[in-house]
Amino acid sequence: MSGRWPQTLGFVLALSCGSAAAHSFGRVYNLPLPFWLYAWGATVALVASFLLLGYFVAQPSTARDQPLRDYSDHAVLLRLRQWRLPLLMQWLSVGGLALCITAGFVGTRSPYGNFNMTFFWIVFVLGFTYVTALVGNLYALLNPWRVLAESIGRGVQRYRTGLLRYPAALSYWPALGFYMAFIWIELFARTTPYSLAVMLSVYSAINLLGAGLFGIQSWFRYCEFFSVFLRLVAKMAPLEYAPPTPDGAPGRLRLHAPFMGLVRSQPQSMSLLLFILFMLSSTAFDGLRETVIWQKLFWLDLYRGVLQDWIGSNPLAAYPKMRALSLWWHGSWLLLSPFLYLAVYLLFIVFTRWLVNSTHSVRSLALAFAYPLIPIALVYNITHYYTLIQTQGIKIISLASDPLGLGWNLFGTARWLQRTIIPDPGTVWHVQAALIVIGHIIGVYAAHEVALRVFPQRRQALLSQIPMLVLMVLFTTAGLWILSQPMQSGA
Repeated sequence: MSGRWPQTLGFVLALSCGSAAAHSFGRVYNLPLPFWLYAWGATVALVASFLLLGYFVAQPSTARDQPLRDYSDHAVLLRLRQWRLPLLMQWLSVGGLALCITAGFVGTRSPYGNFNMTFFWIVFVLGFTYVTALVGNLYALLNPWRVLAESIGRGVQRYRTGLLRYPAALSYWPALGFYMAFIWIELFARTTPYSLAVMLSVYSAINLLGAGLFGIQSWFRYCEFFSVFLRLVAKMAPLEYAPPTPDGAPGRLRLHAPFMGLVRSQPQSMSLLLFILFMLSSTAFDGLRETVIWQKLFWLDLYRGVLQDWIGSNPLAAYPKMRALSLWWHGSWLLLSPFLYLAVYLLFIVFTRWLVNSTHSVRSLALAFAYPLIPIALVYNITHYYTLIQTQGIKIISLASDPLGLGWNLFGTARWLQRTIIPDPGTVWHVQAALIVIGHIIGVYAAHEVALRVFPQRRQALLSQIPMLVLMVLFTTAGLWILSQPMQSGA
């Protein structure tokens, strides 16, 4: 091997990393304390929570079986209906979608100067998700594509019911497919304001055509992936919103104990379980792919060990081919990630079934413990992306005055918050570590509640949670390890 190899490969690695899409605050950062200290601390917290739950929570919570408090006819909500506020919010949602599309087609090409990039990727995809976890599934009311479909359906009854009966075998597979395509676009497509407008236009057409083909209810239950995603996230919230029914009954707003939505029901389809696992695996993969160790795996180890004889031994000459192959490499691992997580998850479920000598099938147990994974997926999402709200999300205040980037100042805020905010790395990492541990503790609690209902004996329920605890510790440690790794330059 030539003596120039390390330097040349380092140059190639630097090029590849520098051009990668980024989600973080753009600086290499190592742990303020050794990784093993955080890992042990997190493990102790999870084990302690398991022991405390096992000792103090001997019976399933009665909150799960209590009727939900219905506030739909509260005086405040009735007054808001009289003011037609829900209808106004729906059409503001449609207006936001239209503005994102318009801004992408006719506004500035600068991603940071165009309203649609910040509003869609930061305010909606991130911020609205976190709001949903706190206040419930507002998206069921505000979904702009459903609002448009319902408007068409009021005039065309056949459109509302659909031309075809939705095949039961499809279940949530279409939503999973759209979700995978969306994350692939987010991570690899390097969207611009224009390409985002094209994507939203195409997705709008797909939703309106799909609703007419299979019916509004079926399409937005099984196929529109934002509906599925936010409905799952909302299971953590204390509020439950049921949209108006096709027969004209108004929407209902109900209150229950926090996190009870995770144990009140369970998914009935393996496709929905895979959807939940992809919520977890896609964020973990996004964090992993930005680390130096993952980049070296492809650009150094795979190239030198496998690809060198195929595409040439000169790194600079091989770079264009390696760059093209990197898209396939990363994309394949992204799409495989939920199935890899499923294999690990089912392994622990099999161990659980054997440990308690359960008569339940592996499939039924896997579905029963699926919803307790949602808090883990959510906190991974928050820890990985929340700094974008702090650094770029607040810029929506100035962008609202100049949505097209043409120098307008509609609301007098176009010059607000112009300075770049750089979060303190130490604070960020400690918040991330704390959130990951809290999310896993909530998952442990929800899984314990499920176990007390699935297994008739308390001893069985406690034993069943030992493999799940090990799985939680594994996920926690893996998440902390990813956060502890040095990031590629430009990440």
